Amino acid sequence: MAYKSINFNDKFNQFNELWSPKVVSEMNDYQFKLVKIKGDFQWHCHKHTDESFIVLDGQIEIEFRDGKVSLSKGEMYVVPKGVEHKPYANKLAKILIVEPKNVVNTGDSRKSELTADNDVWI
Repeated sequence: MAYKSINFNDKFNQFNELWSPKVVSEMNDYQFKLVKIKGDFQWHCHKHTDESFIVLDGQIEIEFRDGKVSLSKGEMYVVPKGVEHKPYANKLAKILIVEPKNVVNTGDSRKSELTADNDVWI
């Protein structure tokens, strides 16, 4: 068996799309997804799962209907299942999302132009 580490910088260099998570690994029923974000996303929630945001580069905000959390490089936040939220970044940010397989980036409700293809590996 060949053992090889996953280099986040190498993986980020393989795509330019914003708001389009790319799978880099799996653990049990969870996927590790890299995503580049900039600007506003849409309000959404995931009724059946939590969603973790780990900032690898840049700064982001996650807005909630009753407040927000600001995250910088090296910080993380877990959005509890069923909580409506909207990520945002003034400048390009690179994040790692950890969530179960088959989770749609725009949540459980409606699809939009921001809905990314699911299960795309790089």
